[in-house]
Amino acid sequence: MEFDRSIFKAYDIRGIVPDQLTPEIAYRIGNALAGYLKPQAIAVGRDMRVSSPALFDALSGGIMDRGVDVVDLGMVSTDALYFAVGKYGYDGGVMITASHNPPEYNGFKVCRKEAVPLSGSQGLDVIAEDLAADRVEKSSRTGSIARRDISADFAAHVLSFIDPTVIRPFSIVLDAGNGMAGQILTPVFAKLPCKVTPLYYTPDGTFPNHAPNPIEAKNLIALQAEMKKVNADLGAAFDGDADRMFLLDRHGRALGGDMVTALVADNILTRHPGETILYNLICSRAVPELIARRRGMAIRTRVGHAIIKPLMKKHNAVFGGEHSGHFYFRENWFADSGLIALLVCLELLSRSGRELHEILKEIDPYVRSGEINSRVADGEKKIEEVAAVFRDGEADRIDGLTVQYRDWWFNLRPSNTEPLLRLNVEASGRDLLDEKVKKLLDVIRS
Repeated sequence: MEFDRSIFKAYDIRGIVPDQLTPEIAYRIGNALAGYLKPQAIAVGRDMRVSSPALFDALSGGIMDRGVDVVDLGMVSTDALYFAVGKYGYDGGVMITASHNPPEYNGFKVCRKEAVPLSGSQGLDVIAEDLAADRVEKSSRTGSIARRDISADFAAHVLSFIDPTVIRPFSIVLDAGNGMAGQILTPVFAKLPCKVTPLYYTPDGTFPNHAPNPIEAKNLIALQAEMKKVNADLGAAFDGDADRMFLLDRHGRALGGDMVTALVADNILTRHPGETILYNLICSRAVPELIARRRGMAIRTRVGHAIIKPLMKKHNAVFGGEHSGHFYFRENWFADSGLIALLVCLELLSRSGRELHEILKEIDPYVRSGEINSRVADGEKKIEEVAAVFRDGEADRIDGLTVQYRDWWFNLRPSNTEPLLRLNVEASGRDLLDEKVKKLLDVIRS
């Protein structure tokens, strides 16, 4: 069949409904997935997007026509889908979501047994080829579909990562962004002494209050205003499918995912001394430095969950974090969960008796540029030009180009989906950072 191949991304399937993604395509994807995994049962969850029910029906039909049973999890978060696949031993899972994308988008995050993700070169490519070849197979047996409510089990699971009895009565504002976080935040925080101010808990796929992407500062304005209004100690924002979490201190300042990685690592290493922790190469130097001080083993990785999850398994890492707000836990089938990360941070703060901004001041002496995108005609050529200019530094090519100096470093890597180069710079001071960013952009944009 004819379809837009661009919907098959590096880590998921995603496109505009119905221009790129239709129920017919969803049916074909379900049918191809059932053929690829050869499972007995596939768990399927969905987010609150307007198009999700129709895509669920079509995808499930394709799976069942292949003789495979569907376990309908209903509306859940992505981390709840991963939990279900791991906990109940399903052969695969599909989360119908477009995460932080605008309302007109939807898509599929796919995993096999034990919540191992399918990616562009590991499974999604085979599914794309089945669609291109117009292959549809029907079994003599039609699979069944059964509803399963996992909310109580999932709430108990995330709470098992902490000791709820030590949590202080924080005043905290939680912004679900009309996504999937709200329905799990309620039962989890009912078990804790925190004073919670809920914001936008009602699932609404039109996102009437703000876009479901907390990495953008404009989407935190309402949360920051509410924090100020109630004089909150902390704030947290979740993206649309609730797998990513962003933490704010009492002044409304948002932490980068790397700083949350450092906080979670700090707490986890008190429970698991000497264990291995993974962090991606965009994270601040503060992360491996903290892990070393706590006598853990730090391993630096490429960016992306399809990269970090297999490496966590290989190294039996207890935890892994990314600058993008994804946090992975060994006892969570190596899958990511923003909610678990939030709870672990609350436990750290409770045990320390200190304010979040006080801890950050101690562990983070650096300043960062944030990700700076530049549109270029030939990304690889431009990377080589930059490498030549900064050849006196210590370079590696783990993911794009990283060059390290004593008091600053940078990473320059191509986008997976667009003709962009992504630049991240960190330095020991603001003046040095500004100087190096300018020099780098002069080369990149020349």
